[in-house]
Amino acid sequence: MSDDCKGKSSWPELVGVQGTVAEATIERENPLVDAIIVPEGNMVITDFRCDRVWVWIDKDGIVKEVPHIG
Repeated sequence: MSDDCKGKSSWPELVGVQGTVAEATIERENPLVDAIIVPEGNMVITDFRCDRVWVWIDKDGIVKEVPHIG
């Protein structure tokens, strides 16, 4: 499905960085998406959207999973 989305779709280089930095980087590199910080353990809606990137962070605010469109 992400093949249909425009712009950069995955940010593996952001694993290990501060969530707020990742959020700003994602939105700068692909202005078509809204990066949303989500603490680990929280639930999110599971529908696929080209305009959304979940940024999963740990208790210290560090990105723990590769952010990608979805």
